Amino acid sequence: MLNKPSGYVTARKDDIYPTVMELIPEEYRDLHPIGRLDIDTHGLLLFTDDGAATIALTAPEAHMPKEYTFYAFGEIDDAKAEALRNGVKFGKYMSRPARFEVTDTFTVAHMQDIMPPDKREHYMKNPTGSAFRGILTISEGRKHQVKLMLRAVGCRILLLQRTAIGDIRLGDLAEGEYRALTDDEIILIQRQKQIYSDYRS
Repeated sequence: MLNKPSGYVTARKDDIYPTVMELIPEEYRDLHPIGRLDIDTHGLLLFTDDGAATIALTAPEAHMPKEYTFYAFGEIDDAKAEALRNGVKFGKYMSRPARFEVTDTFTVAHMQDIMPPDKREHYMKNPTGSAFRGILTISEGRKHQVKLMLRAVGCRILLLQRTAIGDIRLGDLAEGEYRALTDDEIILIQRQKQIYSDYRS
């Protein structure tokens, strides 16, 4: 498990950006990341050398829930929240039902400390604008999906973090740090492999 920082790409090699492989010790670099996180998204990333586990956790038909916490610009109301829970259209795609909750509301000015320094002046042109913090749990993983779902209801994500995959949670692991999975977490993955295998058969 790695708490991926922003600024790193989820790849084994890249000619431009640093990769998540640079954050784990040499002896673990025969592992591969399970799924992907965007370069500007941080949070939970799992590594394995088990191809069956990767498929069982990432295949669209596995419907593995993934929890994200975020800070966003924009007004959120009951209608928008219900739309996110029931499914919203982005591009040609309609999202599956999701779990969504607002955990706090505030103004844009309250997010100054987490704004990228090079964009702070731009964001602070409307310091009294609406902003909020929320949790969205989806059971699919299309490219930029969380950002696009929020954009579909007129909001824009500033900071995005993945906090859980199924029942495996990031917890208090510091950003940029890694740890071995616990026996209980490995059992959860083995159980998911069996569920997926049963589904496929």
